[in-house]
Amino acid sequence: MRFKKAVFLYLFIFSFSFLFAQTYTSVPLEDHVYYVLEQAEIKGLCTPLSGVKPYSRSVIIRAINEILDSENERRLNEIERGILEQYIVKYSEPKPKLDLKRGGYYIAGTFSKFEIPISADIRTYLDIEGSGGFYDYDSVNEHYFGTEIWLGFFVDGDVGHNLSYKFAGEGGLMIAPRRPLGKYNTYYEGFIGDKEYQNQEIDVYSEPLTHFPYTYRKRWDASVHFFEDLSSFDYWPNTAAGAYNLLSELNVSFIDDKVLFRIGRLRREWGSVSFGSSLHLNEMARPFLGIEGEFRPFPWFSLATITGVLEFDPIYGIKDSGMANQKAFSMSVLQFRYKNYLFLDLGEGVVWPKRFELGYPSPITNTIFYQNNIGDFDNMSMMLNFKAQYPSLGNIWFSLFWDESWWNLEWHELDRTMVGVQGGLSISLPILAFTSIKVIYTVINPYCYTHNRNINPWYGDTPMETAYTNNGFSLGYYLPPNSDELLVKFETMPAKSLTTHLQYQLIRHGADYGSSAVDGSNLLSELDPGDRAGNLVLKRYFLQDGAYQWMHIIKIGGEWTLEKLPIAFFFEAGVVISFFTNIEEDANDGKPHPYHRINTPEYPEYKAFIAKLGFRLFP
Repeated sequence: MRFKKAVFLYLFIFSFSFLFAQTYTSVPLEDHVYYVLEQAEIKGLCTPLSGVKPYSRSVIIRAINEILDSENERRLNEIERGILEQYIVKYSEPKPKLDLKRGGYYIAGTFSKFEIPISADIRTYLDIEGSGGFYDYDSVNEHYFGTEIWLGFFVDGDVGHNLSYKFAGEGGLMIAPRRPLGKYNTYYEGFIGDKEYQNQEIDVYSEPLTHFPYTYRKRWDASVHFFEDLSSFDYWPNTAAGAYNLLSELNVSFIDDKVLFRIGRLRREWGSVSFGSSLHLNEMARPFLGIEGEFRPFPWFSLATITGVLEFDPIYGIKDSGMANQKAFSMSVLQFRYKNYLFLDLGEGVVWPKRFELGYPSPITNTIFYQNNIGDFDNMSMMLNFKAQYPSLGNIWFSLFWDESWWNLEWHELDRTMVGVQGGLSISLPILAFTSIKVIYTVINPYCYTHNRNINPWYGDTPMETAYTNNGFSLGYYLPPNSDELLVKFETMPAKSLTTHLQYQLIRHGADYGSSAVDGSNLLSELDPGDRAGNLVLKRYFLQDGAYQWMHIIKIGGEWTLEKLPIAFFFEAGVVISFFTNIEEDANDGKPHPYHRINTPEYPEYKAFIAKLGFRLFP
């Protein structure tokens, strides 16, 4: 009898909580609201937000309501207040009806004798983009055109008070031309291995020629289909091709968003000091199916963890390249916050071949030490973020991604110092609404994010791929190994429905093709397992050990959302000035050499004008 009463009491309390349903589905990382919240946080208008993204709608609404309270509201100008209010409307529960301005139909009701609320928001959208690249190679002009056309739909909603769901699908037509550059050895030319460590000669292609370097966001799943044979699969849409993209999620929240759980396939950014800058799990990475949770018992502390299944790179065929890419990914992060002044993130990650392994998904197990207990087969990483902030003025930060290193007197000259390092500052400018300037310097060392293919338990004699990649793209920062970047970005919102940015980048990257290719400059690179501290080939001297590409990039862009029509227009345009430097001696000889600017058929210099223009229907 007592058991029945306890069950009834639980159901009564549980059903009563359903009366106050909220929406916990995630807000896509492409939404400009993340920039707005980051600027509000810098201004000290809200309590520190999590570095684990995407946020749910309820988290965003809660943060905006905090910003709009009576005390903070006086620190907002009229445009900023209007921007925040429009996001409240956008992410609040709509009225049950067909709404052509949203491109959706919302229904709500109850079911069961407990009258549990249930809702569904069915929506559609259309994205169309055209892009072009015009290149000047010593009086030889080349031009390329690309397009992205995506028609999609999704249905999301709530089941009771604690559970939200979302199912989305889209089909697209795209053209993103690239140019073949040459061959690259995954170890280095002349490497002699064995059954486990085998050199591969791979084809290397340019970045998509109608987009700025390292900005193309692959949107399709698996491979593309060409119209002459829809049953065929290919890796890249150099000509017109079709593809699909499927995303989904189930979200559960308890205790005012202090306990969050999600299972879903979506884009994420974790360990984000400044939005878009994460070295650990970047928003430019491809989505993957994962189970994640965050526990935030206090405003100054949270624990987040995720385990997911990564997807293979179809570069060698739709099935063959999947044999060695059966890998999973786990990550745990501790976040500490002291008001709006000091921020500290500590975490670790691991890419591991799929098997029945309990230690890596466990957030209470240190994976770096645990690896030593089970045989040292997997790809470990460690993360550290530190940020100091003075509200209303700005912040400075330091971020470290540590893959592998060897701490001796020559640690800075060894390829095995596989780290990514970033320092930056963000300054809030009061001249216009939500205006800022960022200056960021990032270094990605050779072989960072890469790993040897190893023979692992459960997989026989097949060397397994465990690089820090998903579907051929880095999980971490968007730059390839052996690169650095200086980024200066000015961003502002001069009107409620208008966002603009002006940006300069200097990117330098070791050549991963040709006669002066630098080892460790490609995501598919593999570090020689023998004598990593003494082998001359495995010395690193940035800019002084082979050919390097220098790219100066200046661009301007913006997005304008119409107030009376469900359309948003966006554009971006700018120039790229690219050239190479090289040394007189052979590359990778283990010594630093003077370098000079070159212009050869193998490593040409060029100037390019790149532009894109598009619109979104029902943004």
